[in-house]
Amino acid sequence: MELLSPAGNFEKMKAAVSFGADAVYFGGPAFGLRAFAGNFTFDEMEEALKYLHHRGRKGYVTVNVFPSTGELGGIEKYLKRCEAVGADGLIISDPGIFHIARRSGIKTPVSISTQANTTNLAAVNFWAEQGASRVIMARETSAGDLKATVSGAGCEIEVFIHGAVCISMSGRCLISSYMTGRDANKGECTHPCRWNYALMEESRPGMYYPVYEDERGTYLYNSKDLRLLERIGELEGMGVKSGKIEGRMKSVMYVSVVTGVYRAAIDRAVSDPDGYRADENWRFLLDSVSNRGYTEGFYGGADDREALNRDTGGYNRSASFLGVVKDCRDGELTVEARARFFPGETLSVLEPGLKRTDAAFEIIRDEHGSPVENTRPNYVYKMKFPGNAEQGSLVMRF
Repeated sequence: MELLSPAGNFEKMKAAVSFGADAVYFGGPAFGLRAFAGNFTFDEMEEALKYLHHRGRKGYVTVNVFPSTGELGGIEKYLKRCEAVGADGLIISDPGIFHIARRSGIKTPVSISTQANTTNLAAVNFWAEQGASRVIMARETSAGDLKATVSGAGCEIEVFIHGAVCISMSGRCLISSYMTGRDANKGECTHPCRWNYALMEESRPGMYYPVYEDERGTYLYNSKDLRLLERIGELEGMGVKSGKIEGRMKSVMYVSVVTGVYRAAIDRAVSDPDGYRADENWRFLLDSVSNRGYTEGFYGGADDREALNRDTGGYNRSASFLGVVKDCRDGELTVEARARFFPGETLSVLEPGLKRTDAAFEIIRDEHGSPVENTRPNYVYKMKFPGNAEQGSLVMRF
């Protein structure tokens, strides 16, 4: 099973590759559903794809908006430009964009986005007959339906294995458009599904009545994050072609850790799908990155009554992201700081492959060799380190 990771920008793409992704997906300058991610210009896309191909990895471009008729004019030119810079695949939701791609002779393989809400074998084979190379299944699909679909599919099947889940699941959501005027189906979602709600009686404006689920508040739509870590052996055994991680808006730490965990999981599943068991350290690491709690969603075939996070609309995490290793030689780490940390703290260095080394950095020096009292974000520092660490390793506080 291919491990497909998010690449919100060039740095996150490199992190995904370092921690074991087989492929990444990213947005170009238009027509994607993450308008506020660090999307790629065409020059950056070309550079990114060369970087990936040199390392035997793939890059898929998201073209998954639902456009209005007035927005169709530049689509064909855009798709051809994506093909020209070397995209390994296009991720498309809208049948109109798909039709334009086929009509214009685009040879780049097309994946049907999860936004198309494909939930069954007949729908998969409809898309396969139209020329789709892959279908990304709706997250409402149960294990039983997924197994039957994979066995009868006329194209590859991709499944989300980790990440945030919208209240509308895999389909189209209009809550953001209704409440804020920003269209989730054009990449501008304001996430009102995560907000805390109360009632107001019509004749008493300004008087709010909480509808408590508990003393903390009411989060009517706030889904926990999807985590299919325990199911990787089943998915590998079914013949799922690609396991996808959500998170183009997430941090470098998130992309690195989650990719590293699922790299280890898939490798274990490949060697013994039937005997696959998730490692406790993998769960610990997934808890360390931003999450809203975890659920398997609809995978088990029934509604998960614990799938909503009723505690908070924000994120949980058990570790802090402090920096990225730029170099390690002669017993010294060179780190680009992302947050403040102090001499004498015992911190962790997490390498690709998930090797973790704890060390107390007694002296931290700036680029000029002068000791500092604490780090500052986006500055480079040097510290003595007992051993080696790969470029791209993370410095974390657990």
